[in-house]
Amino acid sequence: MTRLPTPSGRQLAAIKLLVFVLCLLPALQLALGWRADALGANPIETITRASGEWTLRLLLIGLCVTPLRRITGLHWLVRLRRMLGLFAFAYAAAHFMWLDQFFDWRAIARDILERPFITVGFAAFVLLLPLAATSNAFAIRRLGGRRWQALHRSVYAIAIMGVVHFWWLVKADVLAPLVYALILAALLGARAWWREQERRRQLAAPPPARHLQKKTIRIVPLGK
Repeated sequence: MTRLPTPSGRQLAAIKLLVFVLCLLPALQLALGWRADALGANPIETITRASGEWTLRLLLIGLCVTPLRRITGLHWLVRLRRMLGLFAFAYAAAHFMWLDQFFDWRAIARDILERPFITVGFAAFVLLLPLAATSNAFAIRRLGGRRWQALHRSVYAIAIMGVVHFWWLVKADVLAPLVYALILAALLGARAWWREQERRRQLAAPPPARHLQKKTIRIVPLGK
């Protein structure tokens, strides 16, 4: 398969700008709808639902980056993942602002403790916080690449919790969360399959030839 050329610095900047605008469009649409009083009888619920769905969509799009990179060889796609993750966090923050409670902290705490779908969703949001806080080069240097990657693998659990949160929220009409669940299952299944293939490849690899192996010289102290 012929690989597409890697974009130049200017082209990549244009692609990033386009992705930024596309990620911003849902928020702009909600803001304009609020101003025009076009969000229905309960605009706060409309904003809450829309921001929650866009959180889940952006998380899934971010999880698509690695499979697309492996299939197409477009390694520069990785450079879009941070922006997608930060927008997912921004929409999640909007989703959990509890505008209908007007920041009544007792009512908010009661919601979290007594309503399971909010408990799961809020737990996912809490797990998103360190990922958003460490989505920068300084954090990667500070934590080290291996620990940073281990931390950001929690996005898999976050996505699962997001689907569960949405499923429990809608209760009856589960078509939309079912679609998200199937997409997530496919993405996680692909990762598990690739990891298993890599493990089998390593096990099947022949050991290095004896003449290439380093000899170990054992030093025994005198008198022993």
